[in-house]
Amino acid sequence: MFAQILGNLTRQAKALELLEQLQLEEHELLLARDTEAISSLEFSIHELLRQIAVEREELRGEMQGTRVLEYAGMLPDEDGDKVREQYQAIDNAEQRCARQAEENTALSLTLLDQSQGLMDYLYEQVQPKQEFVYGARGSYTNKRPQAAIINGRL
Repeated sequence: MFAQILGNLTRQAKALELLEQLQLEEHELLLARDTEAISSLEFSIHELLRQIAVEREELRGEMQGTRVLEYAGMLPDEDGDKVREQYQAIDNAEQRCARQAEENTALSLTLLDQSQGLMDYLYEQVQPKQEFVYGARGSYTNKRPQAAIINGRL
C-alpha cells in the first residue's frame, strides 16, 4: 500500500511540474498572440488537469479518509520522510501553478480588452457619419445611423 500511495504522490508531483511547463509555454504564446497554438495547448492543459483529478480521487480511495501527513506520521522515519517530501513538492508546485495561472489570466484579459477596444475603434471608423442636411421640405432629414435589416411598423 505504501508503494501505491508514494507512486500516486510522485505522479501528482510530476504532473504538476508538467502543468507548470505548459503554463509557461502558454504565457509565451500569449505574448506572441498565437491564438491557434494557445487553443491546442489549452486542450492539453485541461486533459492534464483531468488526469491530476483522477489521481487525487484514487489517492482518497486508498487513504480511506486519512490525511497524507497523518499517514506519513504512522510510517517509519525513512518512508514517512519520502511521503512528506512528495507532499511538499506537490504543495510547492500547486502554488507556482496558481501564480502562473493568475498571470496568464490577467494577460489574456488584457489582450481581450485591447482587442475589443481596437474592434470598437474600427467599427466607429467604418460606420457612416450622421450628417445633418435639409430635405426637400426645408427641415432636417432623419437618416438611419446604423444598418437595419427589418424596417416595419406595428
